[in-house]
Amino acid sequence: MRKSDALRSRIRITVAGAVAAALTTGINMPCASAQSIPPTIERDSNWSTVSHVTLALGVASVALMPRVYYSSPDSTVGWKGRWHMSSLAPAMTLTAVTLLVDGPIKQAVGGPRPGCNADQTNFALPDSGCESFGSPSTHAFASWGATGAGLSVFLVDTLKYSDGRFSAPSFIGNVALPLASSFVTSAARSADGSGLGPENTKQVAIGAVTGVATGMLLGLGYALFQEPDCAYGGALICW
Repeated sequence: MRKSDALRSRIRITVAGAVAAALTTGINMPCASAQSIPPTIERDSNWSTVSHVTLALGVASVALMPRVYYSSPDSTVGWKGRWHMSSLAPAMTLTAVTLLVDGPIKQAVGGPRPGCNADQTNFALPDSGCESFGSPSTHAFASWGATGAGLSVFLVDTLKYSDGRFSAPSFIGNVALPLASSFVTSAARSADGSGLGPENTKQVAIGAVTGVATGMLLGLGYALFQEPDCAYGGALICW
């Protein structure tokens, strides 16, 4: 009887331990699952909207600005403006590079947005505020890229094709307005209002520096190889 009693006690202890382990696992599983789910990061939608608007304004200003130059004595002397279809080449190239920045380059750099970490970003829950990486800033790259392109076009048209004569409309459309838009876009991307900004100051600065350098190179190549005057007649749009 003593041996059977001891055996029964061992069985009871084993069963009780198994039940306790099962209960403990069941209690801990929801906690572990809850810890693995990234929190939702609140972003300031107002500043985000401002950055969208100023980005579009700056890019449109450079894209829609005609080539302004002071014509040579061989034709009618005075200021002229010409729109060139060839300007689509640097615009589309800058757009393609911006898409690369927004996709594979950001993924390779792996800089999380403010309030996020790499694991949360890779988890990428919808509306979590951590759906994608933030470095370099795409908005800063695009806006400063347009500013760099506009600056190069303005300098070439002024120094090479206008003998140093200053054109206020060209300066405003190619430099002043895009520059102001770029500053506002950069500030809006890193601003903390009712929530965290989409990017931090370092991510915006990286986007701005790489963007303006890329834009200046594209604008310089285009402006040097494409004269502002049409090769034929006095048409406003050069094909």
